[in-house]
Amino acid sequence: MSNPDAIVVGGGIGGLSTAYALTRQGLRVRVLEQAPAFGEVGAGIQLAPNCTRILDDYGLLEEAMSLGVVPDAMVMRDAVDAGELTRLDLRDLERRYGFPYLVIHRSDLHSMFLRACERAGTELVTDARASRYENVDGGARVTLASGAAHEAPVVIAADGLHSVARKLLVDDQPVSSAYVAYRGTVSTTEPRAAGVDLSEVTVYVGPRCHFVHYGLRGGELLNQVAVFESPRALAGEEDWGTPDELDHAFAKTCDFVRDGLSHMWRDKWWRMYDRDPIMTWVHGNIALLGDSAHPPLQYIAQGAIMAIEDGWVLAEHVARNRGADGAVVWTAALDAYQAVRPEHCRRVVTTSRAWGELWHLDGPARRQRNALLRARDTYDYAFVDWLYGPTALFASDEPEMFRATPLAPAPPQEAAAC
Repeated sequence: MSNPDAIVVGGGIGGLSTAYALTRQGLRVRVLEQAPAFGEVGAGIQLAPNCTRILDDYGLLEEAMSLGVVPDAMVMRDAVDAGELTRLDLRDLERRYGFPYLVIHRSDLHSMFLRACERAGTELVTDARASRYENVDGGARVTLASGAAHEAPVVIAADGLHSVARKLLVDDQPVSSAYVAYRGTVSTTEPRAAGVDLSEVTVYVGPRCHFVHYGLRGGELLNQVAVFESPRALAGEEDWGTPDELDHAFAKTCDFVRDGLSHMWRDKWWRMYDRDPIMTWVHGNIALLGDSAHPPLQYIAQGAIMAIEDGWVLAEHVARNRGADGAVVWTAALDAYQAVRPEHCRRVVTTSRAWGELWHLDGPARRQRNALLRARDTYDYAFVDWLYGPTALFASDEPEMFRATPLAPAPPQEAAAC
């Protein structure tokens, strides 16, 4: 493919899903991935209805469900005494929003999008590290570290937290939360998984720490994540988030949580960063997408979902902005993308920060939070309608796929909402 219609820089979940969305619109798309092969690290990922709605539109939802687990409930517990605080009925959530809540291995989701791109004819290039972006007559150019250059009418920079393209728009740096995550999976045949209800996604919230577990791969694996605040990070030390800090952070939590720490991958950990929101993502014929534009913390499980949404929205505006000859009017498509996405994703980033603070309270504030959460009605969706509902992607003139699935009314509430 010598003359692509669009270049996507970054072959992660956001980049591949966007490439697939654009290829479905009849565009010739080239993906530039810096690694020697396409792949994904990590373990589980949660896909809420605002994402599974898009997978359904792509014709990929059935495959995704076959690879993951569709849980019945999400449960929040206190990490110190293990008491239940509140829950979401995820089957009722599906009824309300029209699409399921799904948990899946990150590598399975990534591989699914990779296969979809291959079937669609997307050009996939590896060993292609972008070092420079620039606008040129008729489009944009990406220059690689090797010196090779790639040009197209538009370049979509899905190049992650440490985006090179973002520097065209703002001179900023990732923001450290001082929190670090450990991950691990165990077979559900092992004693650790005995008695664990794989129909539930469970989060234990504790003072300056939390612990999550849920099933993966049809219930074959138990995924576990332990997140805590690092005192060394707060002190400005370079060596932070180490296993000794992990053990100390969870020392006063309940037996179930502490017992899970030995099943983490203790030779690697993930320091948690986001960036302050920016409201301009487009620079000429170059557009940011996913974590290059809006990397959030993980507390509302929307990082990869926002990138998938970005790609879907961009492709929808490509479909709406074609000239009489069928060519994409990229100025109009990018203007529309810029108009509808930044404010929504700004709210995701700031809400994620706020939820992290709520989860990690201690002392009297923790007890007050627990009382409020216990008073919340299971069927109160006021705090997620803005996120999971069908109006989140388009401010007006919603596509047919959304008009066909209006929000169903919630069951009568019997308790005050938190």
